[in-house]
Amino acid sequence: MSSLEQLYQQIILDHAKSPHGRGLVAGEESSHQRNPVCGDEITLALRWDAATGSVAGVGWEGAGCSISQASASLFSDEAPGKSSEELQAFIEEFREALRSRGAIELDEERFGDAAALSGVSKYVARVKCAMLAWVAAEDLLTRRDG
Repeated sequence: MSSLEQLYQQIILDHAKSPHGRGLVAGEESSHQRNPVCGDEITLALRWDAATGSVAGVGWEGAGCSISQASASLFSDEAPGKSSEELQAFIEEFREALRSRGAIELDEERFGDAAALSGVSKYVARVKCAMLAWVAAEDLLTRRDG
């Protein structure tokens, strides 16, 4: 295993053990996503800055494997500050890389620590785990932008 793969593995483990953004606020619109294959679940809410129209914060609750929990945590770190359009493009790029079976690496400058999830693309059964929070955000964007 390369040192970069080890670093990425450590980032995923750290976020799974000490997740960021965990906790929902009552009254916020949320999206619940479930992976029926393994039982992972994520409920995610986006808070919007009324002045800028960008994501002000992410709250989530969930249960499942380290990948699904770390992915939700990493998403909560990377989404704030993005407009609806920027967030949609971000999610689409993430999905493309994860479905590439290792052919596309996530750019660390663009995705920050979420680039650690690039390796998941080599394990088709784990892609949906990594996508749960991102799909929940996409669902909320669809409802918001209707």
